[in-house]
Amino acid sequence: MFGLPARFAIDAASLDTAFREVQAQVHPDRHAGAGDAGRRVAMQWSTRANEAYQTLKNPLKRATYLLELRGADIGAENNTAMEPAFLMQQMEWREAVEDATGAKNVNALDKLLRDLREDKKLRYGKLGALLDSGADAPAVEAVRQLMFLEKVEDDIGHSLEALDA
Repeated sequence: MFGLPARFAIDAASLDTAFREVQAQVHPDRHAGAGDAGRRVAMQWSTRANEAYQTLKNPLKRATYLLELRGADIGAENNTAMEPAFLMQQMEWREAVEDATGAKNVNALDKLLRDLREDKKLRYGKLGALLDSGADAPAVEAVRQLMFLEKVEDDIGHSLEALDA
């Protein structure tokens, strides 16, 4: 839709420019004088452009989309098998979040959040290399792990919000 290469590493400015160009063509306001069918089609294309942009803008959604294009199933709903070391790390993070939340220790939660984001940054770098080299099986595992990390990050954010309230 945006004429960008199907790879993980994308230029954010190019994505923004391509999105604006597509939106300029399909935005419903541009088709206000068209009949009902024309306006409906414009609305559908505008919606698709927005969804595509949101998918490509988010690295986890972009990775999932690329894997789906290649026929690789993430299996997030029914496949919970993970590397034991990753599962142990998850348990440690979750316990640390619970402990810091229970102790109302905002500093500890902030540190956990910083550490988690640093870990995610490294994992996204590795994921990009896997995807762009065509290593789909390990990329699927990396995506599934990042889904878990996103959830832990959300949990930390909720804990911080609750403590700020």
